[in-house]
Amino acid sequence: MIIPKTREEIELIRESAQIVSKTLGMLAKEVKPGVTTLQLDKMAEEFIRDHGAHPGFLGMYDFPNSLCMSPNAQVVHGIPNDKPLVEGDIISIDCGALKNGFYGDHAYTFAVGEIAPEIEKLLEVTKESLYIGIREFKAGNRVGDVGYAIQKFTEDHGYGVVRELVGHGLGAKMHEDPEMPNYGKRGRGKKFVEGMVVAIEPMTNLGTRRIKQLPDGWTILTSDNKPSAHFEHDVALIDGKPELLSTFSYIYEALGIESNEEDEFRAKTYD
Repeated sequence: MIIPKTREEIELIRESAQIVSKTLGMLAKEVKPGVTTLQLDKMAEEFIRDHGAHPGFLGMYDFPNSLCMSPNAQVVHGIPNDKPLVEGDIISIDCGALKNGFYGDHAYTFAVGEIAPEIEKLLEVTKESLYIGIREFKAGNRVGDVGYAIQKFTEDHGYGVVRELVGHGLGAKMHEDPEMPNYGKRGRGKKFVEGMVVAIEPMTNLGTRRIKQLPDGWTILTSDNKPSAHFEHDVALIDGKPELLSTFSYIYEALGIESNEEDEFRAKTYD
């Protein structure tokens, strides 16, 4: 059952989402060769707690850490460890925060130093597919419209779109209705309603769409061991249009990147 949010509840979700955004921005300067994902995880937990929130993933379904850290061929749900990142890696950092009874949850795939051109293109296309999907999250549309838009764009570039893992509604629970697949058919699925909040998160593979799971019960990898990219935003349906509750602006500020990609989905700016 879809649970529409009041404007007050949306603002509470926005606050949690912004804590995640700031956490990812803090980590952006720390993602470099030689650092371990476990070190980054500890930094994130301390940062989230310092902002009056609880790490959203820590202990959820018995997950042992604050961040899902998924390098290279890992799609999502990687467990932080002591293996240092190396030049040419990519790393998906998925982060959650719980404050005032509501969750924020989004992700960004970082380059570790210089990466191969074909992998850089994978990141660019996956991130662009996120915004293409967000544009379809509007009054009158359905879940399938978002999934179709993401799938067509990424498959037109020759990439594999993961089927088994999907985005989701967001609120007092990390995972609410509806599921938000990154594939689908136009006009199919649940209809979007005013006040909905969802996490849209394309997961795109350089090769096959097929995946496998490690014995740890969490880590998802591509079946062909080729790299995978993952980007995620929290979005509310306000006055019939998508409005971002999360932002990559703190990441871009840390990395010295100029971007206006979020402008069309913003009602106001944040400090």
